[in-house]
Amino acid sequence: MRVDITDTLKDLHIDNINAAYSSGSIWASGADNVIKDIISPVDGKKIATVKMATANEYNIVVDQAAKAFTTWRTIPAPKRGEIVRQIGEALREHKAHLGKLVSYEMGKSLQEGLGEVQEMIDIADFAVGLSRQLYGLTMHSERPDHRMYEQYHPLGIVGIISAFNFPVAVWSWNAMLAWVCGDVCIWKPSEKTPLTAIACQHIAQAVFKKNNIDEGVSCLIIGDKNIGELMANDKRLPLISATGSTRMGKAVGAAVGARLGRSLLELGGNNAIIITENADLDMALIGAVFGAVGTAGQRCTSTRRLIIHESVYDAFKAKLVKAYGQLKIGNPLDESNHMGPLIDQDAVSLYLDSITKCKAEGAKFVIEGNKLDGEAYSSGCYVSPSVAEVENYYNIVQHETFAPLLYLIKYKTLTDALALQNDVPQGLSSAIMTGNLREAETFLSNAGSDCGIANVNIGTSGAEIGGAFGGEKETGGGRESGSDAWKVYMRRQTNTINYSTKLPLAQGIKFDL
Repeated sequence: MRVDITDTLKDLHIDNINAAYSSGSIWASGADNVIKDIISPVDGKKIATVKMATANEYNIVVDQAAKAFTTWRTIPAPKRGEIVRQIGEALREHKAHLGKLVSYEMGKSLQEGLGEVQEMIDIADFAVGLSRQLYGLTMHSERPDHRMYEQYHPLGIVGIISAFNFPVAVWSWNAMLAWVCGDVCIWKPSEKTPLTAIACQHIAQAVFKKNNIDEGVSCLIIGDKNIGELMANDKRLPLISATGSTRMGKAVGAAVGARLGRSLLELGGNNAIIITENADLDMALIGAVFGAVGTAGQRCTSTRRLIIHESVYDAFKAKLVKAYGQLKIGNPLDESNHMGPLIDQDAVSLYLDSITKCKAEGAKFVIEGNKLDGEAYSSGCYVSPSVAEVENYYNIVQHETFAPLLYLIKYKTLTDALALQNDVPQGLSSAIMTGNLREAETFLSNAGSDCGIANVNIGTSGAEIGGAFGGEKETGGGRESGSDAWKVYMRRQTNTINYSTKLPLAQGIKFDL
């Protein structure tokens, strides 16, 4: 299948990448900039060449954002929400082309690419409503003729470091909420997927310009890990939201913590589905297969482990083998394919290395994946998925493999299953498949899943924007998107007003002059 994204690049105003660099983002132009080719994992072709920002250019962007914050924060929140509404509408207009670019640049299926753009639209809608609900609390004072209440104020500059697997959606979770809260944003996307970020920057900047808003409200900086380190250590950025590996998150968290800043971390997952003897096995199969091979296993919520009751273990394994035999792997823009490529050849090497490590620890492969060769897989980034019978304590099982490697683990009692599920360092997403109410409620109880997301009769992968997204333990503890996640982008202030003619002190303290 020949891929032509000429019209897509024109629609998103990045057909001429040099023209795409403009103020409001770091638009590198010096001779000292590192040059990087952007290669599609779909067909191995170069899409564009971009320049990595320098430290000097980073400082220019921070100054620009700081200046914009002084005016943006004074605009009433519902007015800020109206601008976010317009950005959502602009994303709707460009959904088809932007979804295609997400798919081509990152390698996820076209349906998933379109779904990611829809997530941006949905969070924009959510943020618009939120702009009229940035509420505080009123408390009764112990002192007569006093009133106490809380209010929230914007933090300032929010730094957003996003990962390649969701090149635009996670940015929008942060930016849309931060904007209605009165913050300005500096976004450093993955250097593996900068073009989708440039496209979103153009879409947002067009709306800000139309509304005569300082372009520094939305800043984009294309750079490598050195730029990420500058952001993490920069006291001018009170909040850093970082998505990526646990290793990266620990470094960011340590740097931000050392300067007593705030960090919102969305890190690794090692997600399990418990399949009980009371499960609908056909339903469980859909959840397990999509969770394991969707985005080629490169979601933080991808299903890594199936913990299956011994009474249905063999039956479910047989269903799984049959389903995997029907999977179609190839160009993700071809909607008949179920799975596209990994992000790059380094990811392929890590996947194959994980298979080797599994074998060394004693895993029995039900289906052993490998690198796919041939004209249809010329980019060198395509693999077939793997299914292995393992023990939960294997070292390789305790770590996240960002690839379509699924582990099967047998259990006897629900207590055993919950212990197995929780006995990993990560705590992002979890699920149980059961028709038994007691099993479902136990899974959701204090003695159940220790993850930030716990689903019943739904897989681990995929989440609606209305709920707060995030996890515990080495997943980082952050919460993004829905519910009251907006509070992380604001500072809380307690106010007390004395409208009496006296000045009584709290706790009955007397201080007379």
